[in-house]
Amino acid sequence: MPPLIEKIDKTRLPKHIAIIMDGNGRWAEEKGQERLYGHFHGVESVRNIVEGCAELGVEFLTLYAFSTENWDRPQPEVDGLMGLLVDTIRKEVPVLNKNNIRLHVIGDMDMLPAFARTELDEALEMTSRNNGLRLIMALSYSSRWELVTAARRMGQDVKSGKLDPETITQDVFRQYLSTAGFPDPELMIRTSGEFRISNFLLYQLAYTELYFTPTRWPDFRKENLYEAIVDFQNRQRRYGKTGLQVQQEAI
Repeated sequence: MPPLIEKIDKTRLPKHIAIIMDGNGRWAEEKGQERLYGHFHGVESVRNIVEGCAELGVEFLTLYAFSTENWDRPQPEVDGLMGLLVDTIRKEVPVLNKNNIRLHVIGDMDMLPAFARTELDEALEMTSRNNGLRLIMALSYSSRWELVTAARRMGQDVKSGKLDPETITQDVFRQYLSTAGFPDPELMIRTSGEFRISNFLLYQLAYTELYFTPTRWPDFRKENLYEAIVDFQNRQRRYGKTGLQVQQEAI
């Protein structure tokens, strides 16, 4: 039986993959460990999947690393996550540069502790000239926060006369989102067996193909990624049209 990677049509790759990296804490608890143990091992999965996407030629990869709701977790876990975040970024920037990967961050950066914000700013600058895979980290992010922030900014521009309400279109609205400049994801993967999108890219996922796997994030590797991509390529993306219309347009 040929390896999964050979089943992937490189001409029909999803341009943008988004992943909800779920299950770190439960993975650790199942092993009788503290939750941070799972987050620590989840870093290896991040490294492996980023590498896999870069090797395939995927152009954009968004990872849901920390939501605004995660600030409500027990303080020791939050502190540990922030420390792990900074340590990981510091170690991975040389690897990102070696592989021509550019880092981006979306989310409410004002909520991050100063030491984490400083480390992120430095990483963004150090990778800013890379033009390969665009790695987008969603940190202190939630879609409702993003949409409210966008509405507030639009209201301010309308009030100041910079924006005419009659000219607001979907394209104009997109420019006020955190993801302005990035295409919408074509494939969204959620690990750990949960069937929800947890306040993640609610506007951008309107026509995204959703893929759910019971695999916990620390166990998720390239083969799991390939399986998701093969599943994606076996689907018919209709965007509200009929299957027959899509078939005729492909001829």
